[in-house]
Amino acid sequence: MTERQLMEQECQIARYRRLEREVTDPLAACLLHGIVEELEAELRKERPDWHGPRD
Repeated sequence: MTERQLMEQECQIARYRRLEREVTDPLAACLLHGIVEELEAELRKERPDWHGPRD
């Protein structure tokens, strides 16, 4: 992945995390959590030094 693609993936993760916090349906929250975990795992493969959000 290019640096730009990695940055876009980080933004996508942030959007899914925000949605996960905002949804009220437990199933939707669970599904979004799974998506976030998959995207983070993919990002860690490409960028091993990545440790998650900088909250």
